[in-house]
Amino acid sequence: MGFVKEFKEFAMKGNVMDMAVGVIIGGAFGKIVTSLVEDVLMPVISLATGGVDFTNMFVTFGKVPEGVAQNYAALKEAGVSMFAYGAFIQNIIDFLIIALCIFLMIKGMNKLTKKKAEEPAEEPEPSAEEKLLGEIRDLLKEKK
Repeated sequence: MGFVKEFKEFAMKGNVMDMAVGVIIGGAFGKIVTSLVEDVLMPVISLATGGVDFTNMFVTFGKVPEGVAQNYAALKEAGVSMFAYGAFIQNIIDFLIIALCIFLMIKGMNKLTKKKAEEPAEEPEPSAEEKLLGEIRDLLKEKK
């Protein structure tokens, strides 16, 4: 019973729950960034490079079965051994864009927390008891 109780305490700690939420949001954020790369940025990069499609840059090793289209997806599905340097380039670009987005997001969050830290906190009004004690202190100082 002690092991189960320990595990329950560990699993319900705030840090573990925060991490779980972060993983879920990270997965959703990853989908957004992947769509940004595949659907928005890569067509622009392809246009800038003269219509080059990075995903179809590869070198096959061995014999390609007859009737298989000469594109990355079809060859991969057919199990053809290939050196897919275009897919590697695509993944590097994906990583760089994701890293840039995360950097900008963290930089913005740090800027917001820094502004909050710089704002001086208003001191609360002293209570009636504190005011009375202050007056007594001042009176005692005057009598000496």
